[in-house]
Amino acid sequence: MAFNYRRIIIKIGSNVITQRNGLPDVERIEHLVNQIAAIKKSGQEVILVSSGAVASGRSLITVTDKYDAVATRQLLASIGQVKLINTYSHLFEHFEILCSQVLVTKEDFRDRLHYLNMKNCLEILLQHQVIPVINENDVVSVTELMFTDNDELAGLIAAMLNAQALIVLTNVDGIYDGDPKLAESAIINEVTEAGIDFSSFVSSGRSQFGRGGMITKSTIAQKTAKLGIAVHIANGTKDNVLTDLLEGKVNHTRFVPNKKASGKKKWIAHSETAATGAVQVNDGAKSALMSNKASSLLPVGLIAVVADFKKGEIIKIVDEHNKLIGLGLAEYGSDKAHEWAGQKNQRPLVHYDYLYLQG
Repeated sequence: MAFNYRRIIIKIGSNVITQRNGLPDVERIEHLVNQIAAIKKSGQEVILVSSGAVASGRSLITVTDKYDAVATRQLLASIGQVKLINTYSHLFEHFEILCSQVLVTKEDFRDRLHYLNMKNCLEILLQHQVIPVINENDVVSVTELMFTDNDELAGLIAAMLNAQALIVLTNVDGIYDGDPKLAESAIINEVTEAGIDFSSFVSSGRSQFGRGGMITKSTIAQKTAKLGIAVHIANGTKDNVLTDLLEGKVNHTRFVPNKKASGKKKWIAHSETAATGAVQVNDGAKSALMSNKASSLLPVGLIAVVADFKKGEIIKIVDEHNKLIGLGLAEYGSDKAHEWAGQKNQRPLVHYDYLYLQG
C-alpha cells in the first residue's frame, strides 16, 4: 500500500547517522538527503527533525574526561550543530534545495504565544520551499528542560504543523512483539487505535547514541496517531528506506491514525510537562468526561485543587486515584476553582474545546 502524504515529518535518530566509533556517517546522511530531495521534488512537504549534533562535534574536537557529562555534551553540541547543518546545507544544494536551522527547547512549547511564533516561522519556511532542519538546542537544554529525546520533539512538531505523517527512522526494522534478537520475534506491522501495552515485551534499553528507547517511541507514536497523524517506525540504515516506505515496499511498524483533533487540542495533548496546576475530579465527572458525549469539566465534579494555577494555564486533571486522565486550559484561576468546587450551575473550569483526554 502506497502512502501519499502532503506534509511529512521525518525524524532521523542519532543511531542512524552515527558510526560505531561515535563519528558521523556522512554517506548515510547523503543517502537520506537524496531520498528527501526526491520526496520533495514529488510535491510533498518535508520537515526534518535530526539528531547528530553531538556526534558531529565529536568529529571536530577531543574532550578530556575531566569535564562532566553535561558540559561535554554542551561543548560537542554547540560545535557539532554548525557542522551538522553545514553538512545538510551542502548536500541539499546539489538539488537546489534550501534548508534552514531551527533549534528549539521545551520552553518554546510552554505557552500559546511561543508555540504560535514557532508554528508561523515553520509555515513561512515551507511556503518558500525551504526544508526546516529541527533539533533540540542541547546547548541550553539540560536535565529537566530536555525533551525525552527527539522522538518527543518530532511528535510535537507533527501536531503543531498538522502533518499527515511522522516517519521515525531508527536502527531496527520496527517494533517487535518480543526481543528483536530472537528468531521467533516478529515485527508488529500495524498498531490500531485499540493500542498495545508495549512495556510487556518491548526492550527499555536505549540505543548506543540515542536518549530514548523503543518504549518512548511507541508511547509517542500512539499519542501522535491518536491526534490523526500516521506514524511509521522504520530502519533508517536500509537503502532507499524513505522512498520505498512511501511506496509501501518496506517491512516496518505503522501506527494507524485516529480521528482528527483540533489544533488547540494538539497543542494541549503534548503539554503535560508544561502543566502548572492540577485538579482532582470525582468518578462522576470522570465518567462524563470519558463518555462519547462532548463534555466540559464543571466545578461540580471537582474534589480538590491539587496545585495552584492562573487563568489560561494548562492544568492536569486527575481522578480519585491520582491517575492522569486529561489536560486542559483553565478558564479561571485556582482561587475560583477552589471556591466553586462541588457547586452546580457554575462556569466550566475547562471547556471541551480546550480539553484533551488520555483515554
